[in-house]
Amino acid sequence: MKGIFVSILARLKKLGVDYADIRHERITTESMQAQGGEVEGFSTDTSAGVGIRVLYKGAWGFAATNIVTEESAMKAAKEALSMARAFSVVNTGKVRLSVSEPFVESYATPYEIDPFSVASDKKISLIAGVTGAALKEKGISSAEAFLEFSRAEKEFCSTEGALISQTILTSGGGYHVIAGDNDDAEVRSYPDGHHGLFATRGYELIEELDFMGSLPRVAAEARSLVSARECPSGARDIIIDGPQLALQIHESCGHPAELDRALGAELGFAGGSFLTPDKLGSFRYGSPIVNIYADPNESGGAGSYRFDDEGVRAQRVDIVRDGVFTGYLTSRETALVVGGVSNGSMRGEGWGGLPLIRMSNVCITPGQGTLDDLVSDTKDGILMSVNRSWSIDDRRLNFQFGAEIAWEIKNGKVKEAFRNPVYYGNTPGFWASCDAVCGKSEWRIWGLNSCAKGEPMQVAHVGHGACPARFRSVQVGVGKP
Repeated sequence: MKGIFVSILARLKKLGVDYADIRHERITTESMQAQGGEVEGFSTDTSAGVGIRVLYKGAWGFAATNIVTEESAMKAAKEALSMARAFSVVNTGKVRLSVSEPFVESYATPYEIDPFSVASDKKISLIAGVTGAALKEKGISSAEAFLEFSRAEKEFCSTEGALISQTILTSGGGYHVIAGDNDDAEVRSYPDGHHGLFATRGYELIEELDFMGSLPRVAAEARSLVSARECPSGARDIIIDGPQLALQIHESCGHPAELDRALGAELGFAGGSFLTPDKLGSFRYGSPIVNIYADPNESGGAGSYRFDDEGVRAQRVDIVRDGVFTGYLTSRETALVVGGVSNGSMRGEGWGGLPLIRMSNVCITPGQGTLDDLVSDTKDGILMSVNRSWSIDDRRLNFQFGAEIAWEIKNGKVKEAFRNPVYYGNTPGFWASCDAVCGKSEWRIWGLNSCAKGEPMQVAHVGHGACPARFRSVQVGVGKP
Protein backbone atom coordinates (compact mmCIF):
# COMPACT_ATOMS: atom_id res chain seq x y z
CA MET A 1 0.00 0.00 0.00
CA LYS A 2 2.97 2.36 0.29
CA GLY A 3 2.73 3.49 -3.31
CA ILE A 4 -0.94 4.35 -2.86
CA PHE A 5 -0.24 6.24 0.36
CA VAL A 6 2.58 8.24 -1.20
CA SER A 7 0.18 9.22 -4.01
CA ILE A 8 -2.47 10.34 -1.49
CA LEU A 9 0.08 12.41 0.42
CA ALA A 10 1.16 14.08 -2.83
CA ARG A 11 -2.46 15.04 -3.53
CA LEU A 12 -2.79 16.47 -0.01
CA LYS A 13 0.31 18.60 -0.54
CA LYS A 14 -1.26 20.02 -3.71
CA LEU A 15 -4.31 20.93 -1.59
CA GLY A 16 -2.09 23.10 0.60
CA VAL A 17 -1.56 21.07 3.78
CA ASP A 18 1.34 22.03 6.06
CA TYR A 19 1.99 18.37 6.80
CA ALA A 20 0.24 14.97 6.66
CA ASP A 21 1.00 11.38 7.63
CA ILE A 22 -0.64 8.01 7.09
CA ARG A 23 -0.49 4.97 9.39
CA HIS A 24 -1.58 1.60 8.03
CA GLU A 25 -1.81 -1.13 10.68
CA ARG A 26 -2.81 -4.76 10.78
CA ILE A 27 -3.11 -6.13 14.31
CA THR A 28 -3.54 -9.83 15.10
CA THR A 29 -4.35 -10.92 18.66
CA GLU A 30 -4.94 -14.17 20.49
CA SER A 31 -6.05 -14.48 24.10
CA MET A 32 -7.16 -17.31 26.35
CA GLN A 33 -8.23 -17.79 29.95
CA ALA A 34 -8.68 -20.81 32.21
CA GLN A 35 -10.17 -21.25 35.67
CA GLY A 36 -10.16 -24.26 37.95
CA GLY A 37 -8.70 -26.55 35.31
CA GLU A 38 -11.25 -25.57 32.64
CA VAL A 39 -10.96 -23.26 29.64
CA GLU A 40 -13.01 -20.12 30.22
CA GLY A 41 -12.32 -18.28 26.99
CA PHE A 42 -10.37 -18.36 23.75
CA SER A 43 -10.45 -15.66 21.09
CA THR A 44 -8.55 -14.51 18.03
CA ASP A 45 -8.98 -11.27 16.15
CA THR A 46 -7.49 -9.35 13.25
CA SER A 47 -8.04 -5.65 12.77
CA ALA A 48 -6.72 -3.59 9.86
CA GLY A 49 -7.17 0.01 8.85
CA VAL A 50 -5.70 3.38 8.01
CA GLY A 51 -5.40 6.53 10.13
CA ILE A 52 -4.56 9.88 8.53
CA ARG A 53 -3.44 13.10 10.23
CA VAL A 54 -3.48 16.42 8.40
CA LEU A 55 -2.02 19.73 9.56
CA TYR A 56 -3.53 22.71 7.72
CA LYS A 57 -2.75 26.34 8.61
CA GLY A 58 -1.66 25.27 12.08
CA ALA A 59 -4.66 23.04 12.92
CA TRP A 60 -4.95 19.26 13.12
CA GLY A 61 -7.50 17.00 11.49
CA PHE A 62 -7.70 13.21 11.83
CA ALA A 63 -9.80 10.49 10.22
CA ALA A 64 -9.57 6.70 9.99
CA THR A 65 -11.12 3.85 8.05
CA ASN A 66 -11.12 0.06 8.30
CA ILE A 67 -11.56 -0.29 4.53
CA VAL A 68 -8.03 -0.51 3.20
CA THR A 69 -8.45 0.65 -0.39
CA GLU A 70 -7.18 3.68 -2.27
CA GLU A 71 -10.70 5.09 -2.55
CA SER A 72 -11.48 4.70 1.15
CA ALA A 73 -8.08 6.04 2.24
CA MET A 74 -8.50 9.12 0.01
CA LYS A 75 -11.95 9.70 1.47
CA ALA A 76 -10.48 9.61 4.98
CA ALA A 77 -7.73 12.00 3.90
CA LYS A 78 -10.31 14.49 2.63
CA GLU A 79 -12.29 14.15 5.89
CA ALA A 80 -9.14 14.87 7.91
CA LEU A 81 -8.39 17.90 5.73
CA SER A 82 -11.95 19.19 6.07
CA MET A 83 -11.69 18.89 9.85
CA ALA A 84 -8.34 20.70 9.90
CA ARG A 85 -9.70 23.50 7.75
CA ALA A 86 -12.64 23.98 10.13
CA PHE A 87 -10.38 24.08 13.18
CA SER A 88 -7.91 26.46 11.49
CA VAL A 89 -10.61 29.15 11.43
CA VAL A 90 -11.17 29.09 15.19
CA ASN A 91 -7.78 28.03 16.59
CA THR A 92 -5.99 30.88 18.29
CA GLY A 93 -2.74 28.96 18.69
CA LYS A 94 -1.15 27.59 15.53
CA VAL A 95 0.59 24.23 15.69
CA ARG A 96 4.24 24.06 14.68
CA LEU A 97 6.30 20.86 14.46
CA SER A 98 9.89 20.36 15.54
CA VAL A 99 12.31 19.08 12.92
CA SER A 100 12.44 15.33 12.33
CA GLU A 101 14.52 13.34 9.85
CA PRO A 102 12.29 11.46 7.34
CA PHE A 103 13.53 7.90 7.85
CA VAL A 104 13.17 5.14 5.26
CA GLU A 105 13.63 1.95 7.29
CA SER A 106 12.15 -1.37 8.37
CA TYR A 107 12.23 -2.96 11.83
CA ALA A 108 10.87 -6.04 13.60
CA THR A 109 11.14 -6.95 17.27
CA PRO A 110 13.29 -10.07 17.71
CA TYR A 111 11.92 -13.34 19.08
CA GLU A 112 12.79 -17.04 19.24
CA ILE A 113 9.40 -18.79 19.04
CA ASP A 114 6.46 -17.27 17.18
CA PRO A 115 3.54 -17.67 19.63
CA PHE A 116 1.06 -17.84 16.76
CA SER A 117 2.85 -20.93 15.46
CA VAL A 118 2.50 -22.75 18.79
CA ALA A 119 -0.45 -25.16 18.79
CA SER A 120 -3.51 -23.80 20.58
CA ASP A 121 -3.88 -27.10 22.45
CA LYS A 122 -0.43 -26.66 23.97
CA LYS A 123 -1.17 -23.14 25.21
CA ILE A 124 -4.60 -24.09 26.54
CA SER A 125 -3.15 -27.16 28.25
CA LEU A 126 -0.64 -24.94 30.06
CA ILE A 127 -3.15 -22.58 31.63
CA ALA A 128 -5.78 -25.24 32.29
CA GLY A 129 -3.09 -27.43 33.82
CA VAL A 130 -1.72 -24.83 36.22
CA THR A 131 -5.19 -23.83 37.43
CA GLY A 132 -6.18 -27.47 37.89
CA ALA A 133 -2.98 -28.19 39.78
CA ALA A 134 -3.55 -25.13 41.97
CA LEU A 135 -6.84 -26.56 43.26
CA LYS A 136 -4.94 -29.62 44.48
CA GLU A 137 -2.75 -27.41 46.65
CA LYS A 138 -3.84 -27.25 50.29
CA GLY A 139 -6.12 -24.30 51.06
CA ILE A 140 -6.47 -23.02 47.49
CA SER A 141 -10.12 -22.37 46.62
CA SER A 142 -9.80 -20.76 43.18
CA ALA A 143 -7.27 -20.20 40.41
CA GLU A 144 -7.23 -18.47 37.04
CA ALA A 145 -4.59 -18.16 34.34
CA PHE A 146 -4.32 -16.27 31.07
CA LEU A 147 -2.14 -15.84 27.98
CA GLU A 148 -2.25 -13.06 25.39
CA PHE A 149 -0.29 -12.49 22.17
CA SER A 150 -0.33 -9.71 19.60
CA ARG A 151 1.40 -8.83 16.35
CA ALA A 152 1.17 -5.26 15.03
CA GLU A 153 2.31 -4.75 11.44
CA LYS A 154 2.66 -1.04 10.78
CA GLU A 155 3.43 1.21 7.83
CA PHE A 156 4.06 4.94 8.22
CA CYS A 157 4.35 7.53 5.43
CA SER A 158 4.57 11.31 5.64
CA THR A 159 4.65 14.31 3.33
CA GLU A 160 8.23 14.86 4.51
CA GLY A 161 9.30 11.61 2.86
CA ALA A 162 9.27 9.10 5.74
CA LEU A 163 8.60 5.48 4.74
CA ILE A 164 8.76 3.17 7.76
CA SER A 165 7.66 -0.43 8.30
CA GLN A 166 7.57 -2.03 11.75
CA THR A 167 6.38 -5.33 13.18
CA ILE A 168 5.92 -5.43 16.96
CA LEU A 169 5.33 -8.87 18.52
CA THR A 170 4.19 -9.02 22.15
CA SER A 171 3.63 -12.02 24.44
CA GLY A 172 2.41 -12.19 28.01
CA GLY A 173 0.49 -14.00 30.69
CA GLY A 174 0.26 -15.05 34.31
CA TYR A 175 -1.97 -16.61 36.93
CA HIS A 176 -3.67 -15.89 40.26
CA VAL A 177 -4.48 -18.26 43.12
CA ILE A 178 -6.93 -17.52 45.93
CA ALA A 179 -6.78 -19.08 49.37
CA GLY A 180 -9.65 -19.11 51.87
CA ASP A 181 -13.34 -18.53 51.24
CA ASN A 182 -15.76 -15.67 50.58
CA ASP A 183 -15.35 -14.39 54.14
CA ASP A 184 -11.55 -14.27 53.98
CA ALA A 185 -10.03 -14.63 50.52
CA GLU A 186 -6.36 -13.86 49.90
CA VAL A 187 -4.75 -13.66 46.46
CA ARG A 188 -1.22 -14.26 45.21
CA SER A 189 -0.24 -13.63 41.62
CA TYR A 190 2.57 -14.80 39.38
CA PRO A 191 4.75 -13.37 37.95
CA ASP A 192 3.02 -10.04 38.51
CA GLY A 193 -0.39 -8.74 39.53
CA HIS A 194 -3.18 -7.53 37.27
CA HIS A 195 -2.88 -9.42 33.94
CA GLY A 196 0.60 -10.90 34.26
CA LEU A 197 3.90 -10.01 32.61
CA PHE A 198 4.28 -8.79 29.00
CA ALA A 199 7.29 -8.34 26.73
CA THR A 200 8.18 -7.83 23.07
CA ARG A 201 9.30 -11.44 22.88
CA GLY A 202 7.92 -14.72 21.62
CA TYR A 203 6.57 -17.84 23.30
CA GLU A 204 9.98 -18.44 24.85
CA LEU A 205 8.93 -15.89 27.50
CA ILE A 206 6.04 -18.12 28.61
CA GLU A 207 8.31 -21.15 28.79
CA GLU A 208 10.85 -19.25 30.89
CA LEU A 209 8.17 -18.13 33.36
CA ASP A 210 7.62 -21.78 34.35
CA PHE A 211 4.07 -21.51 35.67
CA MET A 212 4.01 -25.04 37.14
CA GLY A 213 7.39 -24.71 38.81
CA SER A 214 6.38 -21.52 40.61
CA LEU A 215 3.01 -22.85 41.84
CA PRO A 216 4.02 -24.45 45.18
CA ARG A 217 5.62 -21.20 46.42
CA VAL A 218 2.77 -18.99 45.22
CA ALA A 219 0.14 -21.27 46.77
CA ALA A 220 2.03 -21.45 50.07
CA GLU A 221 2.19 -17.65 50.26
CA ALA A 222 -1.54 -17.37 49.58
CA ARG A 223 -2.25 -19.87 52.39
CA SER A 224 -0.01 -17.97 54.79
CA LEU A 225 -2.03 -14.80 54.25
CA VAL A 226 -5.28 -16.35 55.50
CA SER A 227 -3.96 -16.54 59.06
CA ALA A 228 -1.51 -13.63 58.83
CA ARG A 229 -1.79 -10.46 60.88
CA GLU A 230 -2.85 -7.19 59.27
CA CYS A 231 0.08 -5.03 58.25
CA PRO A 232 0.86 -2.65 61.14
CA SER A 233 0.37 1.11 60.81
CA GLY A 234 2.90 3.87 61.31
CA ALA A 235 6.19 5.12 59.89
CA ARG A 236 8.43 2.24 58.81
CA ASP A 237 11.35 1.63 56.51
CA ILE A 238 10.03 -0.33 53.55
CA ILE A 239 11.61 -2.40 50.80
CA ILE A 240 9.53 -2.57 47.63
CA ASP A 241 10.17 -5.45 45.24
CA GLY A 242 10.57 -5.13 41.45
CA PRO A 243 6.96 -5.52 40.24
CA GLN A 244 5.63 -3.17 42.91
CA LEU A 245 8.30 -0.57 42.20
CA ALA A 246 7.44 -0.87 38.49
CA LEU A 247 3.90 0.37 39.13
CA GLN A 248 5.21 3.09 41.47
CA ILE A 249 7.42 4.33 38.64
CA HIS A 250 4.53 4.09 36.18
CA GLU A 251 2.11 6.20 38.22
CA SER A 252 4.39 8.69 39.99
CA CYS A 253 7.07 9.29 37.34
CA GLY A 254 6.05 7.98 33.91
CA HIS A 255 2.67 9.70 33.67
CA PRO A 256 3.72 13.05 35.21
CA ALA A 257 6.68 13.19 32.77
CA GLU A 258 4.32 13.19 29.77
CA LEU A 259 4.56 16.76 28.53
CA ASP A 260 0.94 17.00 27.36
CA ARG A 261 -0.13 16.37 30.97
CA ALA A 262 2.34 18.94 32.28
CA LEU A 263 0.95 21.52 29.82
CA GLY A 264 -2.67 20.79 30.80
CA ALA A 265 -3.53 19.44 27.35
CA GLU A 266 -4.34 15.97 28.71
CA LEU A 267 -6.34 15.69 31.92
CA GLY A 268 -8.10 12.34 31.72
CA PHE A 269 -7.35 9.39 34.03
CA ALA A 270 -5.88 11.09 37.13
CA GLY A 271 -5.39 14.39 35.41
CA GLY A 272 -2.31 16.49 34.88
CA SER A 273 1.15 16.66 36.39
CA PHE A 274 3.01 18.39 39.20
CA LEU A 275 6.12 18.37 36.96
CA THR A 276 5.34 21.71 35.30
CA PRO A 277 7.86 23.26 32.84
CA ASP A 278 9.25 25.70 35.42
CA LYS A 279 10.64 22.67 37.31
CA LEU A 280 12.62 21.26 34.37
CA GLY A 281 16.30 21.01 35.23
CA SER A 282 16.02 22.23 38.82
CA PHE A 283 13.29 20.38 40.73
CA ARG A 284 14.43 17.89 43.36
CA TYR A 285 12.36 14.84 42.47
CA GLY A 286 14.18 12.34 44.71
CA SER A 287 17.39 11.49 46.51
CA PRO A 288 20.72 11.67 44.60
CA ILE A 289 20.71 7.89 43.96
CA VAL A 290 17.42 8.06 42.03
CA ASN A 291 17.96 7.91 38.26
CA ILE A 292 14.93 7.24 36.03
CA TYR A 293 14.91 7.09 32.25
CA ALA A 294 12.63 6.14 29.37
CA ASP A 295 13.99 4.05 26.52
CA PRO A 296 11.95 2.37 23.75
CA ASN A 297 15.15 0.59 22.68
CA GLU A 298 15.35 -1.63 25.79
CA SER A 299 15.53 -5.22 24.57
CA GLY A 300 12.29 -7.10 25.22
CA GLY A 301 10.44 -4.25 26.93
CA ALA A 302 6.68 -4.28 26.50
CA GLY A 303 6.97 -0.64 25.43
CA SER A 304 9.78 -1.23 22.91
CA TYR A 305 9.73 0.05 19.33
CA ARG A 306 12.15 1.62 16.83
CA PHE A 307 9.99 4.53 15.60
CA ASP A 308 7.00 6.26 17.17
CA ASP A 309 3.76 7.05 15.34
CA GLU A 310 5.13 10.37 14.09
CA GLY A 311 8.04 8.59 12.41
CA VAL A 312 10.54 9.85 15.00
CA ARG A 313 13.34 7.46 15.95
CA ALA A 314 13.04 6.10 19.48
CA GLN A 315 15.43 7.74 21.93
CA ARG A 316 16.50 7.40 25.54
CA VAL A 317 15.29 10.22 27.77
CA ASP A 318 16.76 10.89 31.21
CA ILE A 319 13.67 11.88 33.21
CA VAL A 320 15.42 12.07 36.59
CA ARG A 321 19.20 12.33 36.89
CA ASP A 322 20.86 12.22 40.32
CA GLY A 323 17.48 12.99 41.86
CA VAL A 324 16.77 16.08 39.70
CA PHE A 325 13.95 16.26 37.13
CA THR A 326 15.68 16.60 33.76
CA GLY A 327 13.42 15.51 30.89
CA TYR A 328 9.93 15.06 29.46
CA LEU A 329 8.38 12.59 27.07
CA THR A 330 7.51 14.75 24.06
CA SER A 331 5.89 14.97 20.63
CA ARG A 332 6.97 17.03 17.63
CA GLU A 333 4.42 19.66 18.65
CA THR A 334 5.03 19.86 22.41
CA ALA A 335 8.84 19.62 22.26
CA LEU A 336 9.04 23.19 20.98
CA VAL A 337 7.46 24.44 24.23
CA VAL A 338 10.53 23.31 26.17
CA GLY A 339 12.99 24.28 23.47
CA GLY A 340 13.73 20.85 22.07
CA VAL A 341 12.85 18.31 19.41
CA SER A 342 10.64 15.24 19.78
CA ASN A 343 12.18 12.25 21.54
CA GLY A 344 9.83 9.79 19.82
CA SER A 345 7.13 9.29 22.46
CA MET A 346 3.94 9.45 20.36
CA ARG A 347 1.82 6.31 19.97
CA GLY A 348 -1.78 5.58 19.03
CA GLU A 349 -3.78 2.48 19.84
CA GLY A 350 -4.01 0.77 16.48
CA TRP A 351 -4.90 2.41 13.20
CA GLY A 352 -7.90 4.28 14.63
CA GLY A 353 -6.19 5.98 17.58
CA LEU A 354 -4.91 9.54 17.29
CA PRO A 355 -1.29 9.42 18.55
CA LEU A 356 -0.74 10.61 22.13
CA ILE A 357 2.39 11.06 24.21
CA ARG A 358 2.89 7.65 25.83
CA MET A 359 5.43 6.01 28.07
CA SER A 360 7.64 3.39 26.47
CA ASN A 361 9.93 1.61 28.96
CA VAL A 362 10.33 3.88 32.00
CA CYS A 363 13.04 2.39 34.21
CA ILE A 364 15.08 3.01 37.32
CA THR A 365 18.84 2.68 36.95
CA PRO A 366 20.06 -0.22 39.11
CA GLY A 367 22.41 0.41 42.00
CA GLN A 368 24.38 -2.21 43.89
CA GLY A 369 23.84 -5.47 45.75
CA THR A 370 21.08 -8.04 46.00
CA LEU A 371 17.76 -8.20 47.80
CA ASP A 372 19.40 -10.39 50.44
CA ASP A 373 22.02 -7.68 50.97
CA LEU A 374 19.32 -5.05 51.33
CA VAL A 375 17.34 -7.13 53.84
CA SER A 376 20.50 -7.82 55.85
CA ASP A 377 21.13 -4.07 56.00
CA THR A 378 17.63 -3.30 57.33
CA LYS A 379 17.13 -3.36 61.10
CA ASP A 380 13.39 -2.78 61.33
CA GLY A 381 11.29 -2.69 58.18
CA ILE A 382 8.67 -4.23 55.92
CA LEU A 383 9.18 -5.93 52.55
CA MET A 384 6.23 -5.49 50.14
CA SER A 385 5.60 -7.54 47.01
CA VAL A 386 3.35 -7.32 43.91
CA ASN A 387 0.74 -4.59 43.50
CA ARG A 388 -2.88 -5.16 44.49
CA SER A 389 -4.37 -1.65 44.40
CA TRP A 390 -3.44 1.97 43.79
CA SER A 391 -4.81 5.48 44.02
CA ILE A 392 -3.19 8.77 43.04
CA ASP A 393 -4.44 12.35 42.82
CA ASP A 394 -4.96 14.37 39.65
CA ARG A 395 -1.50 15.97 39.81
CA ARG A 396 0.30 12.69 40.52
CA LEU A 397 1.44 13.94 43.91
CA ASN A 398 -0.39 12.14 46.73
CA PHE A 399 -0.75 8.38 46.42
CA GLN A 400 -1.68 5.16 48.17
CA PHE A 401 -0.53 1.73 47.01
CA GLY A 402 -1.52 -1.68 48.29
CA ALA A 403 0.53 -4.87 47.81
CA GLU A 404 -0.56 -8.51 47.87
CA ILE A 405 1.82 -9.54 50.65
CA ALA A 406 4.41 -8.13 53.02
CA TRP A 407 6.94 -9.55 55.43
CA GLU A 408 8.38 -8.03 58.58
CA ILE A 409 12.14 -7.50 58.67
CA LYS A 410 13.87 -7.60 62.07
CA ASN A 411 17.61 -7.23 62.49
CA GLY A 412 18.30 -8.17 58.89
CA LYS A 413 16.04 -11.24 58.81
CA VAL A 414 12.69 -11.82 57.06
CA LYS A 415 10.08 -12.78 59.65
CA GLU A 416 6.28 -13.24 59.59
CA ALA A 417 4.01 -12.41 56.65
CA PHE A 418 1.48 -9.55 56.82
CA ARG A 419 -1.72 -9.24 54.81
CA ASN A 420 -3.30 -6.10 53.33
CA PRO A 421 -0.10 -4.03 53.32
CA VAL A 422 -0.60 -0.42 52.24
CA TYR A 423 1.83 2.47 52.02
CA TYR A 424 1.17 6.09 51.12
CA GLY A 425 2.90 9.41 50.70
CA ASN A 426 3.80 12.37 48.51
CA THR A 427 5.74 11.66 45.31
CA PRO A 428 8.86 13.87 45.79
CA GLY A 429 8.95 13.16 49.52
CA PHE A 430 8.70 9.43 48.87
CA TRP A 431 11.49 9.36 46.28
CA ALA A 432 13.62 11.62 48.50
CA SER A 433 13.50 8.87 51.13
CA CYS A 434 15.05 6.30 48.75
CA ASP A 435 18.45 5.31 50.15
CA ALA A 436 19.19 2.04 48.34
CA VAL A 437 18.49 0.46 44.96
CA CYS A 438 19.52 -3.11 44.22
CA GLY A 439 21.94 -4.02 41.44
CA LYS A 440 21.62 -5.36 37.91
CA SER A 441 21.21 -8.99 39.01
CA GLU A 442 17.84 -8.07 40.59
CA TRP A 443 16.72 -5.78 37.74
CA ARG A 444 14.24 -6.81 35.05
CA ILE A 445 11.64 -5.18 32.82
CA TRP A 446 8.10 -5.68 34.09
CA GLY A 447 5.63 -5.23 31.24
CA LEU A 448 1.99 -4.11 31.35
CA ASN A 449 -0.61 -4.39 28.59
CA SER A 450 -3.20 -2.03 30.06
CA CYS A 451 -1.92 1.56 30.36
CA ALA A 452 -4.97 3.75 29.72
CA LYS A 453 -4.92 7.35 28.50
CA GLY A 454 -7.07 9.74 26.50
CA GLU A 455 -10.76 10.17 25.82
CA PRO A 456 -11.86 8.14 23.93
CA MET A 457 -9.62 5.83 25.93
CA GLN A 458 -6.58 4.26 24.31
CA VAL A 459 -4.63 1.37 25.82
CA ALA A 460 -0.89 0.91 25.35
CA HIS A 461 1.77 -1.65 26.24
CA VAL A 462 4.48 -0.22 28.51
CA GLY A 463 7.50 -1.59 30.32
CA HIS A 464 9.27 -0.68 33.55
CA GLY A 465 12.77 -1.78 34.43
CA ALA A 466 12.86 -2.11 38.20
CA CYS A 467 14.50 -3.91 41.10
CA PRO A 468 13.98 -3.89 44.88
CA ALA A 469 14.63 -0.54 46.54
CA ARG A 470 14.45 0.80 50.11
CA PHE A 471 12.60 3.88 51.33
CA ARG A 472 13.05 5.29 54.82
CA SER A 473 10.26 6.22 57.25
CA VAL A 474 7.26 5.69 54.97
CA GLN A 475 3.71 5.65 56.32
CA VAL A 476 2.24 2.16 56.15
CA GLY A 477 -1.15 0.73 57.10
CA VAL A 478 -4.52 2.36 56.56
CA GLY A 479 -4.51 4.96 59.32
CA LYS A 480 -3.47 8.58 59.02
CA PRO A 481 -0.22 9.69 60.73
